[in-house]
Amino acid sequence: MMVKCVSAAPARPTFAIQKLLPDASDGEKVLALARDLPVHLKYEAQLEAVIAGCI
Repeated sequence: MMVKCVSAAPARPTFAIQKLLPDASDGEKVLALARDLPVHLKYEAQLEAVIAGCI
C-alpha cells in the first residue's frame, strides 16, 4: 500500500529582504540579508528533516 512520506511541509517564513522597498539602500539590503540568514538556515533544516523522512 502506498503511503505519503510527507504529512506536512514547514511553513515558509517571511524574509526581511522581501519587505524592502525597491529603493532601499545597499546597507538596508545587507542588514536584511543578515537577519534572514538564521531564518533561512532553520527553514532549510526543517525541509531537510522532512525529506530525510521520505528516504
